[in-house]
Amino acid sequence: MPITKSAKKALRQNIRRKTRNIKKKGEIKNLLKEIKSLISQKKIEEAEKLLPQIYKALDKAIKTGVIKKNTASRKKSRITKSIRR
Repeated sequence: MPITKSAKKALRQNIRRKTRNIKKKGEIKNLLKEIKSLISQKKIEEAEKLLPQIYKALDKAIKTGVIKKNTASRKKSRITKSIRR
């Protein structure tokens, strides 16, 4: 356990950030699962409607440092490519 006041505060901040990051990653994973299931069911139009939401979630995750830029780019391109097929 932290002893100094600043270490205690840092621990609180880390816990808050961790929960926020887990929530954002979970949101991205759920959106990706949803769009993949729509693609497998041949519901391309509905999948295309979800695309902006995925882009927005990935861009926000990059901005806050949850995921890296290239990871988000890879996910975007693979999802878009699978919809276009």
